Amino acid sequence: MVISKLHIDKIEKNLSIIQEFLVELKNLSQIPEEEFLSDKRNSAAAESYLRRSLEAVFDIGRHILAKSYGFKELEYKKIAIELGDKGVVDKEYSRTLMKMTGYRNRMVHLYHEIGPEEIYDILSEHLPDIEKFVPEIVSFIEKYKRSK
Repeated sequence: MVISKLHIDKIEKNLSIIQEFLVELKNLSQIPEEEFLSDKRNSAAAESYLRRSLEAVFDIGRHILAKSYGFKELEYKKIAIELGDKGVVDKEYSRTLMKMTGYRNRMVHLYHEIGPEEIYDILSEHLPDIEKFVPEIVSFIEKYKRSK
């Protein structure tokens, strides 16, 4: 069901932003932990790239759900659920997106509780969670274009 036309260029621009930020996050993840933690600028940069990546993920999700399925004003967790329910992303991956929304909300609203050690842990363990989003959306866009 197509409500109105997707802005593919907007989605692709946001995917490029995510990929650009992932390169920076991967570079930061290569810094040994002790060195990373010894300079506050490392965690500040990583947190900014991480938060902005997550914002782009959910901006893409919101756009797809609004334009393709007629959703209005969705909270982040609802975006994660509906992307899986509508088959935009793998249903299992939508559960990962749910966890990402929680972390995004912590970064925005409970930022004072997030320390450099936690940021480093995310860099070390969870970047693939964001990386997986790009091919999921590229696949959706390819299907969308074929249906036109």
